[in-house]
Order: sequence, then structure tokens, then C-alpha cells
Amino acid sequence: MGCLPTKHVRDSPRSLGSHEAVAVAAESSCEKVDLPDFLNIATGTPFTVSEVEALYDLFRKISNSVIKDGLIHKEEFHLALFRSKSKKKQNLFGDRVFDLFDQKGNGVIEFGEFVHSLSVFHPDTPEAQKAAFAFRLYDLRQTGFIERHELKEMVLALLDESNLDITSDAVEMIVDTTFDQADVNGDGRIDQEEWNVFTKDNPYVLRNMSLPYLKDITMIFPSFVIHSEVSEADLFV
Repeated sequence: MGCLPTKHVRDSPRSLGSHEAVAVAAESSCEKVDLPDFLNIATGTPFTVSEVEALYDLFRKISNSVIKDGLIHKEEFHLALFRSKSKKKQNLFGDRVFDLFDQKGNGVIEFGEFVHSLSVFHPDTPEAQKAAFAFRLYDLRQTGFIERHELKEMVLALLDESNLDITSDAVEMIVDTTFDQADVNGDGRIDQEEWNVFTKDNPYVLRNMSLPYLKDITMIFPSFVIHSEVSEADLFV
């Protein structure tokens, strides 16, 4: 895609296809816009090419909300996806989700990473993929196991994100109950296989791993928010 003259845009706005419409959204109407390979990015995800194009519009809004470089930085991620205010302390839950979206580990989220990571939250994505993502979310030290202290840290972060206030004894009970059920071999940590069994027996654990409106992304343009939506009842098995 090259330069789109302003006159062409003004004279025939309804003749523009989806690619041109995205290009016109550029800050300069005569700026060269290199569009992503939507078809390639959609491959291997539940999204159609049209849905990926719609996500690109969303991505551009987020990625230019603070630093106008076409990449999503952590601050922009928190502001857009978690409705976090800049003055609010960083939340471990949000930081972990950002780290998993940042597949290259370079501190920013590119469009391909955004789509592929977001696809995990699509309602049609297999539960096994959701469970694997959630496991990595809780495996804070990336050891291949969920340790007791990691689970406790994440429970506290989820409570903070959900604005729930429960006692420290209740938090300990949640951790103890989870390990009693999930740590089948009794080695004091939860491996991926144990986690898969646990999530199948306790589907509420993956409840936040599905965003229904992703099936209608071309029909509606939602206020794009991922947050834990944990209720106090969900925390008790």
C-alpha cells in the first residue's frame, strides 16, 4: 500500500476497501502505510481475515495511545486492557499477561503477537490451549511448575484486580485447597499435567480465559478490557 491522496479519499469515501480504510486512518493522509499480512497472521487462530483487520484498528488505537510508535508498551496495555490509571500501582496479574503477550520478550507487543495471544481468549479456542496459557501465567519463575508461593502471589494479585478484600487466612485456605486437589504426586508443586487435570475438574479456573465478544469483533467494537472478574465465591473450591 502506498500513498493515498487526500483528494481520492474525499471524493470517493465509500469506494475504499478494508485495507484502504485502515490506511486512511493514518495520521497523515499521504503517508506510506505498510499493512500487516492479515491472512498470514490469521492462520492458526480462530479469527477470520476480516476479524484480524478489525483487530488491527483496535491495535493501532492502543499502540498510539501514549507512545505513538505502533507498538503496545506496558503502560498502554494497562490503560487499555485493564482500565488501570497511571497513578495506580502495577498489578502482577496485568504484568504477567503483558509478558505472555510479549512473545519476543523485547518489552513491547507487536501486532502479530497481539493477535496470536488474544486468540487464546477466543471462545472457540480449545480448553487445552487456555489451560496452557493459564499455567504459564501462574508459573511466575518459568520453571515449568507452579510453586505454592507463586500461586499465593497470583491469588493476591487477582484479589487486588477484582477489588476483593479477604483475610490472609482465607488466602492461605485457597492455596492449601488448590494444592490438596492439584498436587497429586505430593511433591509440593503443580506440573502441567496435574494442572490440566485440575482445570478440567474445576472449570471456573479458566472462566476468565474466554471473551465472548471476540466472536463478534467485526460487528461490535467493544471497550476492550480483560480483567480477572473473580468473585469471592469463585476462589473457594
